[in-house]
Order: sequence, then structure tokens, then C-alpha cells
Amino acid sequence: MSQANVDPHGTVPINAAIVGCGVIGRTHSAAIREFPEVVITALVDEIVEAAEALAAKIEAQGDPKPAVFLTLAEALAAAPVDLVIIATPSGLHIQQALEALDAGKHVVIEKPLDVDLSRAEEILAAAKAAEAKGLVATVISQHRFDPASRVVDEARRAGRFGTLTSAVASVSWWRSQGYYDSGAWRGTWAMDGGGAIMNQGVHTVDLLLWFLGRPVEISAKTALLAHEGVEVEDTAVATVTFESGALAVLHATTAAYPGLTVRLQVMGSKGSAVIDNDDLAYFHASDAADPSQSSAMGILGGGNQAAVELAKYPGHTVEALDPTVYPAGHVRQYRDIIAAIRAGRPAGVTVQDALNALATVRALYVSATLGHPVLIADVVAGNYNDVEVHTGNAPSQPGADRKEVSA
Repeated sequence: MSQANVDPHGTVPINAAIVGCGVIGRTHSAAIREFPEVVITALVDEIVEAAEALAAKIEAQGDPKPAVFLTLAEALAAAPVDLVIIATPSGLHIQQALEALDAGKHVVIEKPLDVDLSRAEEILAAAKAAEAKGLVATVISQHRFDPASRVVDEARRAGRFGTLTSAVASVSWWRSQGYYDSGAWRGTWAMDGGGAIMNQGVHTVDLLLWFLGRPVEISAKTALLAHEGVEVEDTAVATVTFESGALAVLHATTAAYPGLTVRLQVMGSKGSAVIDNDDLAYFHASDAADPSQSSAMGILGGGNQAAVELAKYPGHTVEALDPTVYPAGHVRQYRDIIAAIRAGRPAGVTVQDALNALATVRALYVSATLGHPVLIADVVAGNYNDVEVHTGNAPSQPGADRKEVSA
């Protein structure tokens, strides 16, 4: 880490390179501005105009103008870099992460980890080797750091929900045709890796696994219903069985005009919680309940203890702001990442966590393609590596009424 340009707080700065200067790259730039000890020294994008535009914006905000490069290799060779932030199309993530780790840099990868599991063992081994050297290798899963998520996680760890029995996770968003048309890589299996589940729903998949544990089996259907010229799904539904025996319903769509919220319900024998639009909409645990509210037939959503639980996290209120202006979730996760870099410890979200979510998404697509339930362990073991996933029912299935597009 460079010893020059010590920040006002008296700590050695962390020099960061952002690889990919599109919407997500700008989100990371906005989050980093919250931490004076992190200096963006390099921007990398094969579209030089995108990098130059972000560099100019950073300079206009009163920060040093970063150098601009076409490749990560050029940036690592010419600029002081301690931390590499990967915000490129999903199909490039592992390749670039390996390049950065090999150079001895800390790495932050925007979700998802990648588009498939073909290099899973390679990136996992590299991340573990890096962590043994005190380097941080992490993947963005910013909603783990939301106050609502922390409340639910701590409650389930403490056993306050009793036996976790089921969950319902729904991502009901809208993406216009123009969204998919805005980049040649969008909506492709090769670079996007999937549609509503992989891109919009992977954070919710991660939370579902975080709360309910190891998934065992998945059965899924996918469809393209409201967009054209897209290979991947805009709607997916699945049922998931967990090692504990708990069951979950998973739903994601980019065809819910005008765009609704993300909603995650976690239910148990002694308590339940609902996270809606990143806020704790409902929480009830029997250990904090008024006995007079109990009923053999339930209390139909009454007895909401959410306000009491959220009060345990003062100063972490949820605001519905444009994430490119103030990405609250990314800021919370970067607080953990920077602390991990300073302490030489693993970050709160590991590459293994991201691989678990990626394996679940891959299993969902395999199940939808083959038309039968799939064991997630078989996917991890590579038993379905030769399956070319696609949207909708298998091409050989009678009654298919539209053209199928293979990966």
C-alpha cells in the first residue's frame, strides 16, 4: 500500500481501481466517496469515453482525477493500486478477479460472481490463498448489511423464530425493452449469465440461503414473456428444499410493470419476519410477545415488533434514494470491506458465499431446461456442466409455441 497522500484521518490511503465504468462502476464510485481513506487512482474500460466521463465526474466533485486505462493489466502496471473493484459484465468477473489476486491486490467483485461454475474451484482456491496472505476477496451482497437483514439474521441465529419452516422470496421488477437493447451483452447467456434470477434476483437468493441454510434441491420454470430479442428469462419461479427440511418459493421477474418491490418472508414455528423494499415491514417473535395476543388460530399479521427490533440499529435508517446517487447498501458493505482490509481479516461476504448463490441459480436454470428437479450438490460436482441452459421448456417438449434460444 502506498505511503503517500495520507488522508485527513491520519491513515494510509487505500488506492482503488474501478474496472468497468458503466452504471455499476459509477455506483461503486459514489459509495467510495463516503470513505476519505479510499482514493480512486485508476479507471479501466474498453470504452474510453465511459472511463473519461467518470474520471471527469470524480474530478468535478473535488477529488483527484484518476488515470484512465483500456485494460486492467495496464492499470496495474502504471498506477498505484491496492484494491481492484470489478464492475464489468458478469462473464468477465472471475477472469479479472484472478488477474487482480495474482497481482497481490484486494478484490471486490460486483454480483454475481460470474455466469457459470466452470472456474469455481479456481477462484475459490485463489481467494483462500489471498486471505491467507491478509488480502480481501469479496463479492457484493449489500443487502446482508441492511438493518432489516441484520435483525432477521440475528433473530434466526438466536433461535427466536423456532424451527424455520418456509420462506417466500419475490423480486417483482420492471426492465424496459430499452434496458436490454442498451448493451449487446445484456440479456445474453454468455455475458449476463441469465435474466431476472441471475441479475436482478441473485441478492435475494443470497439472503434466502443466508437465512435458511444449505439448499439441497430445486425445481424451476422460466419464461420470456414481455421482451424481444433476449436469450434469457424475464420471469422465473422455483421451489427450493433446504437441508433442514424447510421449503421456499422463489420468484423473480423483470416483467412487472411499473416495477414493484422485493419482498422476502421468513417463517418459523415461534416467529416470522417480512422484509419489503429493504425495510423490516413485519417482525414477530414469541419471546417478545404479549401473551394476550396469542391465539390457536394465529393473529393474522398482528403484534408487529419491527419498530422495536429496528431501534437496536440507530443511525441505519433505510431511505429510498437513487442508488447511483447514494448507494446506501454498498456504503454499508464497503464499511465492512475497508475494516477487513485494515485488520487483515476476511470480509463479511466471502467468495464461498457467492459460489453458493451462483450454484443455486445455475441449478435453477438446469432444472428449468431439463424439466425436472435438480440436486444442487450434483450441479456443484459438475454433473450438469454439459447442459446448455435456455429459457422455457426443453426444445423437445411438445407444445412449445415460441423459438428457443440456447446458450
